[in-house]
Amino acid sequence: MKHFQKLLESKVKIRFQDCDPFNHLNNAAYLNYLINAREDQILENYGIDIYKMARTNGISWVTASNQITYIKPAFLMEEVIIDSQLLLVKNSSIKVELRMWNKDKTEIKAVMWSTFVHFNLLKQRTEKHSEELMDLFNAVVNPIETNVFEERILSFKKQKV
Repeated sequence: MKHFQKLLESKVKIRFQDCDPFNHLNNAAYLNYLINAREDQILENYGIDIYKMARTNGISWVTASNQITYIKPAFLMEEVIIDSQLLLVKNSSIKVELRMWNKDKTEIKAVMWSTFVHFNLLKQRTEKHSEELMDLFNAVVNPIETNVFEERILSFKKQKV
């Protein structure tokens, strides 16, 4: 069986159009940066193209929920690191943690938990993950000690990276 990374990581630069008048990344834009990074990461590392899946099979994932905390601002033209990991796998849903760091990963900027539901776009209903997807997910799932978002955030705030 192929070895897959459990922690995925990528770099991105904060762009002008996504910033507020204070040159901080706009709160709503964090979601786009985090989700876009995750989409790129799973394509590059796992070969999962969610858009191709939707076009060819009529199945992909929809966002069921997001929890996000902004810890430190990201600034205009700053290069940041976004990392992500799969926290939880169920038959038809997954939970992912996404984190934005400064370029040296010494300062956490934001943490988000997202739950995605596997969804059949043609039938307009939840779809169970295939055996192949479940095998991949079980190989890369990387749970953490808590399932309480606020506790997770406190652990980052207490950390001296």
